[in-house]
Amino acid sequence: MIFTDEASFRQDSTLHATWSRVGHPPEVPVTGERHSVKILGAVELWRCRFHYQSDSVFNASTYLAFLEQLARRYRRQGAVLIQDNASYHKDGDVWAWFRSNRSWLEVHQLPPYSPEFNPTERLWQHTRKSGTHNRYFATPTELLGTLSRVFAEMQSCPDLIRPYLLPFC
Repeated sequence: MIFTDEASFRQDSTLHATWSRVGHPPEVPVTGERHSVKILGAVELWRCRFHYQSDSVFNASTYLAFLEQLARRYRRQGAVLIQDNASYHKDGDVWAWFRSNRSWLEVHQLPPYSPEFNPTERLWQHTRKSGTHNRYFATPTELLGTLSRVFAEMQSCPDLIRPYLLPFC
């Protein structure tokens, strides 16, 4: 069972509660830029495997490219894919791809406006907490480097993300 989702991570600092000495609140510089890194992600629930792809936009063609990446890994064993209701998930080309791959792939939609049913959302929260909150990124490349580090940790150490996924098992 594979859940997919997308998230944008902004270059601007995201502030989150933290500890500091009384009277000395932490200061995180900002660039004033509105750049972001867009990530398409998927989590295989039972094996705690995380897959991702960085892209410049979210649309049907970038989603199809991500689905092809997943297909290379899961085509032989088969999979159930659960996705939210993003407009490009409902695109005709995407559904044509699903039809042509139905021999190994079963697709289901989450109910509208229900991110709490998607375990990938919890991995985005983990990524923000451990990678991007209260940190300064001078360039989008620095942000992508941090995201890649956090994602590599999730990929190489499934036990790190297992607690986030347990409520869905």
